[in-house]
Amino acid sequence: MTFVVTDNCINCKYTDCVEVCPVDCFHEGPNFLVIDPMECIDCTLCEPECPAGAIYKDSDVPYEFHEFIELNAQLSARWPVITERSITAADADQWDGVTHKIDHLIVFEP
Repeated sequence: MTFVVTDNCINCKYTDCVEVCPVDCFHEGPNFLVIDPMECIDCTLCEPECPAGAIYKDSDVPYEFHEFIELNAQLSARWPVITERSITAADADQWDGVTHKIDHLIVFEP
């Protein structure tokens, strides 16, 4: 089992979850965080820390977000690890709760 970051993290990217992760399995992109499924130890600490409610156990990911299971695996292999909380974007609260944000995901090669 692992945890998965889903749609509501896009453009919010609160990093409260990063601080509680004991194995540093979070990776950071320009406007989204992902969890490396190979590193996640299923400790459950990150899920309640996410202010956007964007983190789910992989078996509990809502159907409309199933693509994020593979997306977390793919992007965690390409994006750098983040181990400390960073400054939240000024407009994060405006994006929190906006649905279907996948088209706003910025993917880059570091």
